[in-house]
Amino acid sequence: MFGRNSKKDKVTLSEDAYKKARRFFKFLKPYRSVYLVGWLFLILSSITSMLFPALMGQLLGTNGDEKPIVDIPNVDLTNINTILIVMLVVFGAQAVFSFIRIVLFNHVTERALKDLKSKAFDRLIKYPIDFFNRNKVGELSSRIATDINLLQETLNTTIAEFFRQFITIIIALGFILMVSWELALWMLAVVPVLAISAIIFGRYIRKLSKAAQNESASSNAILEEVLTGIVNVKAFTNEQYEINRYGSRIKNILKLNIKSGIMRGAFVSFIIFGMFGGVAFVIWKAKGMQGEGLITSAEFTAFILYTIFLGASFAAVPDLYAKIQKAIGSTEHLMDLLEEDVESAEGNLLTDFKGAVEFKSVSFAFPQRKEIQVLNEISFKCAPGHTTALVGSSGAGKTTISALLLKFYNVDKGAILFDGIDVKDIATESLRSNIAVVPQEVILFGGTVKENILYGKTEATDEEVMEAAKKANAYDFIMSFPDQFDTMVGDRGIQLSGGQKQRVAIARAVLKDPKILILDEATSALDTESEKLVQDALDKLMINRTSFVIAHRLSTIRNADNILVLENGKIVDQGKHDELIAKTDGVYHKLNNMQLS
Repeated sequence: MFGRNSKKDKVTLSEDAYKKARRFFKFLKPYRSVYLVGWLFLILSSITSMLFPALMGQLLGTNGDEKPIVDIPNVDLTNINTILIVMLVVFGAQAVFSFIRIVLFNHVTERALKDLKSKAFDRLIKYPIDFFNRNKVGELSSRIATDINLLQETLNTTIAEFFRQFITIIIALGFILMVSWELALWMLAVVPVLAISAIIFGRYIRKLSKAAQNESASSNAILEEVLTGIVNVKAFTNEQYEINRYGSRIKNILKLNIKSGIMRGAFVSFIIFGMFGGVAFVIWKAKGMQGEGLITSAEFTAFILYTIFLGASFAAVPDLYAKIQKAIGSTEHLMDLLEEDVESAEGNLLTDFKGAVEFKSVSFAFPQRKEIQVLNEISFKCAPGHTTALVGSSGAGKTTISALLLKFYNVDKGAILFDGIDVKDIATESLRSNIAVVPQEVILFGGTVKENILYGKTEATDEEVMEAAKKANAYDFIMSFPDQFDTMVGDRGIQLSGGQKQRVAIARAVLKDPKILILDEATSALDTESEKLVQDALDKLMINRTSFVIAHRLSTIRNADNILVLENGKIVDQGKHDELIAKTDGVYHKLNNMQLS
């Protein structure tokens, strides 16, 4: 969805842009009454501002004996003192109207964008894992932040200014038409050229801006990846490589923005030359008409001011139009993001769940690589409370089985049964609430130790948290910290050692109290001392739980009830450790010898 390149796609995208942008109005709908009042005050402030040229013309051009340009009952506008008082009243009214308009527009904008942000996060967090395989997290977060900020500016300022300029144009042209239809026709002769040019240039600038936004999102994705994996970057001395990779992206952004700037500059230059040239000509005509007595001095002065207002509005409209076009492109991206399919919440709840698991002829290939069969006709059973170990070389399918257990993906063929119920018929949330995972690489959130343990059961008491920490062999090292359970773990848990992070993850799993436990090589990256503490905690955690252990070190699975030996997505052997080790020509025996050697 985010990578359309064909010509046909671009045409479709252009046709759908306004339709998708209109879908944003549903976020404004709850506040439409306030928004309409804001528009009323926008109109009032615009109208009062357009009284200024008429009053100023009367003030500068009146000789005391001319008919006032603006007729206000019971107000003598031939007296300059009265004109000044009226102007001050108009300025005060305009100030009040503008203040109310800004406050109301801000009220609606901020609340609508709050709803949009909440909706976007709600959708993102419910998207299936495959969505995040297809889209970079850095690019997604950058796109949401950038596009919403652009929408904020557009709703608060740009749209109001755009329509205010149109009101200015209408009133100014109305006055000029009232003074002289001949002058009005000269002025109107400029409008079609400007309007057509604005549409053509606006579309092209929007296209360039959209391309620049895409490049910006890609560059931000690189930035986030590099900062997240900074240890690897430095360890492999790839600083210059990453500098070049990021540099190429920002060079593309620079080219696109410079090209966009040139086009905008050319357009503005064209507008300035055409507009002010036309304005100068019209003023020259008006001066001649004044000399002939066809218009008064006050009308001439007001006409000049209205013409200046008109010219400024014409100059502002194209740039505002381009900004609105850019905002429409941003809205289109956001609407695309919100229209992806979320994970289904439908299904049956697991009641009185025992923890029995069965794979029946399961075949699977990842959605993005359908041509590569990851699992092929996998079948096995795991009784409640038993431990099943998964061994095999990298890419054999071990981690894929754990992903299917969590219902991250749907199987292509066969079935996965939990207590005899097909996983397709089980509500995803109900299933995952009965499963806990302790991965090889633990990622903690940047809060306190307590907050990270509580992630297993957010409503748990302090006593339950401490008890979970004790069972995970984490209590002693936590209490050794000055802030104990309130110790900040740092970004992704960087303040803790590998063994400490693993034990916090185990405490989190203990607190969840799952029926099924998945251990994904949980001790493979630890030193001997840490491994012993973590393995002891895992052994306690596995008691009376259906456990799946993805093992790298075969010594950790000697007591497993069943060991599945995987190779190229197939189960090539299974049994207990002693049975498999006795098969001297088997894969398990060979793996064991390799580790011993």
